[in-house]
This record gives sequence, structure tokens and C-alpha cells, in this order.
Amino acid sequence: MRWWRIHRIDPEIAPDEIFLDASNVPAFDRARFEGRLEKPLSSATFYSLALTLSILFLILIVRAWNLQIVNGAEFAQESENNSFETITIFAPRGIITDYDGVVLAENFEKQNVGTRRNYPLPSMGQIIGYVSYPKKDAKGIYYDKNQIGVAGIEAQYDELLAGKNGQILKERDTFGRIRSEGMIIKAEEGRTLRLSVDASLEKALAAGISDVASKYRFIAGAGVVMDVNTGAIRAIVSYPSYDPNVIANDSSTEIMERYLKNPGRPFLDHAIGGVYAPGSIVKPFIAVGALTDGIITPSTVINDPGFISLPDPYHPGKKFIYKSWRKLGPMDVRNAIAWSSDVFFYTVGGGFGNQKGLGIDRLNYWYEQFGLGAKTGVDLPGEANGLLSTPAWKKEVFNELWYLGDTYFTAIGQYSMQVTPLQMARAIAAVANGGKLFTPSMVDGFTPTFTTVAADASALKVVREGMRQTVTNALAQALNLPYIKVAAKTGTAQTGTRNQYDNSWVIGFFPYDNPQYAFAVVLERGPEGSGSQAVNVMRELFDSLYAENSPYVGGLTATNTLAQ
Repeated sequence: MRWWRIHRIDPEIAPDEIFLDASNVPAFDRARFEGRLEKPLSSATFYSLALTLSILFLILIVRAWNLQIVNGAEFAQESENNSFETITIFAPRGIITDYDGVVLAENFEKQNVGTRRNYPLPSMGQIIGYVSYPKKDAKGIYYDKNQIGVAGIEAQYDELLAGKNGQILKERDTFGRIRSEGMIIKAEEGRTLRLSVDASLEKALAAGISDVASKYRFIAGAGVVMDVNTGAIRAIVSYPSYDPNVIANDSSTEIMERYLKNPGRPFLDHAIGGVYAPGSIVKPFIAVGALTDGIITPSTVINDPGFISLPDPYHPGKKFIYKSWRKLGPMDVRNAIAWSSDVFFYTVGGGFGNQKGLGIDRLNYWYEQFGLGAKTGVDLPGEANGLLSTPAWKKEVFNELWYLGDTYFTAIGQYSMQVTPLQMARAIAAVANGGKLFTPSMVDGFTPTFTTVAADASALKVVREGMRQTVTNALAQALNLPYIKVAAKTGTAQTGTRNQYDNSWVIGFFPYDNPQYAFAVVLERGPEGSGSQAVNVMRELFDSLYAENSPYVGGLTATNTLAQ
């Protein structure tokens, strides 16, 4: 084996020669630093660079001296005289329209304050609501920069309608003149909201309630028209109303005082927040329950002599008398609905003689099935529950036992039972459509939701027939019209400390053969004997619609649009 020794020409290797083989690469002159990755600056180059940096530094010193010493006071004064201001650009709220595009809430420009709301239908005050505007302090500075919906739809859908405020940055000199300005954040207008309400139907119903209430001296009232197949609210009226233009735009305090002193409570939405004893309008629901539970059949006959008497357990020889509104004679369930027989429903509700009754628990079960005494879930603020009378409630409130007479009164919608007009419209819609209890909605294009009433279809059919008889030959003949078939049920509930006032009700649906719309109307606290007047509201509404050739009553322009 032969051993080789490697002889280096230069015993030292510079770090920057590691990757170069200077020994084997020809033409490298190591004396001139060839073959290296870097090489030192020459003296000439170094002095030139140092001179250049010195000149630049001197220029900066001179400039700083000029700005701070020579002209410093001038620039400082100018800086103090200029100011920057951030201006909020208030976003216009979204427009509210009815289902056909008729504007119900819009914006307009008001000098020095920006956009304000205008409400073309003042009768919808409680339904549409109003807006609270941004507020300034004594110095004119905004401490509240939000436009907030305060009531009704404006409050319910405030986040959707509100939009997003923008900002502008302005620079002003000492004289207040704008030197520059620029948009920081662009304002975004709120979204348009389309309701299910029909403005023309709304106006006609409001006019009918106002006319009849004024004529017969009712202090308040409400009405609802609802699509029985979807739960869409087509009209919802609360009377008396307030003008939201007055509230929203800080108008006359005199008008505000009139509102506050009005016994009809204009700021209450009577359609969803007003609670009333329903009276006889609950009888169709008791009939459905009695037929479904087998308490009666369609052919069961109960005699109505004008009263029922029960022995007084505390005073032997004395009796409690439960009167009907008149003697009606033998009644089956259809006639009992049509003629509103109290004796028939006393008996069906609580039992009498050999006729078994539902009893208070089953009465309330059927009321609950139809959504009475509970919120409907409508997309409006301020909805009331109502009340169902129960033995437990009576014990808690009055510390008294429950008696059969309490069951009798509950079976005809009296005693302490309370409902809202919207609850009644929803309940009778379920009778009309075969048992679907829809959640009412104010917005167009929603997805309908419902629960199913545990009632026999045959029972619902019998009740619809009884309600049609109410119109054709009994207590609601004012609605027996040649141009539209209506089914209805009337009701009267006495109120006041001496029962000196009447609440007048009517509920129903139309057209009878193919139900599309349900309605409920209440007139509050009219004089004694005025309990039948709610029917006249619906008569005025139907006549108005017919005169306009409206599709609601089968006019020539009728389409399937409204029923969808």
C-alpha cells in the first residue's frame, strides 16, 4: 500500500474561501482578494461615504432648527388653531311596507337633525310603533347616537331596520372653516321590511271599528283578520290609536296630554295586549270538546227553559238560579251555537240532571287546545297571556272553594276568564281549517308553524255548520250577505262593578265553503244593551270591500295571491 501526503501551498485559509478552492482555480490573484466573497473598502471609498452621511446629518439638523427655533411659534399657533372633528353620519332606517309594497314607515330629511320617520297610516300607531332619535346635551354634543325602535314593529325588528352609522373626519381652522374632510366609515341603510298586512284591508277595518265604537259609545276596540292556512295577519287594528308622527317628532304636548287622559288607553295595543272576558264566543270550542269527548252527539237535545236552578247547600229550601239570555226550548248543538243557548252550555260544561258535563278540567283542556289564555307567539312586543279560571287560581286569589256554578260561568266565557282578540282569531281559524293552530305572523314570507288540535274532524264540521246557522237564521243575520258566505259567533260580556257595561264580540271566518280568513272583533265597555254591535263592524267591512270589488269578497280582480 502506498501512502500519499497532501502539501498545502498556503497554510492559512480565510473564512470566505471555504467554498472556493483557490489552489485549483486558475487566474485567481490572491493579492487582489480574488476568489473571496467580500473584500475591504478602499480609503477613498470610505472617506466619500463618511462625507455624504455628514452632509445629510447636517441638513436634518438645520431643518429641525428651522422648524423648532426659527418658525416654531408660528407652527405651534397654527396647530392650536386647527381642530379635528369626528361627525356621525346617522344611517337611515329601513322602509316598512305592506305585503303589496304600500309604504307604512319611511324616512324624510329634517333640517339640522338628519333623517326622521314618517308614518302614512296613523291608525297603525300601536302596530308599527315609533322611533327614539339621537339626543344632544346642552352643548349640542350627541350623548346618544342611536335611533331605536320603541314600540310595535319598529321595536320588534329594530336590529334589522336600524342599519349602521357612518363617520366623517373634518379638519377646521380657527375660523371654523373646513380645511379637509374624509369618510372614515360609510353609513349603511337598514333593510326594508315587508309585512303580511294589507294596508287597504287595515284601513277598512279601522274605519269600521272607529265608526261603530263612536256611534254606540264604546271607549275602545280591536280587530284582527288572519289567513287561516298560514297564520299571516292581514289586518290588525287597535282603537283608539295614537299618531306615531306626533310621538316620534316631539310634537305638541297638548296632544300627548289628550292621549294620556283618554280612557280608551291609546298606547295599549288592544289587539294583543288587551284582555277581555270572551262571553259566548267560547261556545264553539266547548262544543268541539263535548263532541270529541263523547259528552254529546250532534243529535243530543237539551231543553232550554231560560234558566237552571241548583239547591243552595247552605240554605235549605233556597236555590241558585243560573239564567239564560232568553227561553229557547229544545236545542241541539248546532242550534245552541246559532242561538247562543246558555242553558245548553251550562249543562254541557258542568252537567245537569242526567246529562253529564265536561267538568272544569276538561273545559280548560279544550280552551288550552285552542290556545286561549296563553300568548300566541306573534312577532309583536307587549302580548298578554290572558287567564283561564281554575280551582287553584280561585283558591290562591280569593281563598275560596270552587263550585259548580263557577264551572257553569266558565263554560259560557264569563267568571274570570280573559282572552285577547288575536287569541280568538287564531282559535277560530283552527276551527275553520280543520284543526291547525297556527302561530300568527306579521312578516311576509315567513315559514308557517302550527300545532294540531286534538279534535275530531266531524266535531269541527258540526261546529262550522252551527256558526253558519248563526248567520243565516239566528244572531248574526247582519252578515248574511249575497256576495260572500260568512260563518260567525257573537258574544256579549258584562263588565263594570254593577255589570253596567257591555263588551261586544264577534268571531268567524269566510268564505264558508272554502275558508281563507278568520276574524275577531271586540268593542270595549259600551253602554248596557250594546252587546250586539261588533257584528256591524264586520258588516261595514264587508260592504266596503264589496264596493271596492275586493278579492277578499270574490271581486272580479280576485286572484289566488291573497290566499297563498
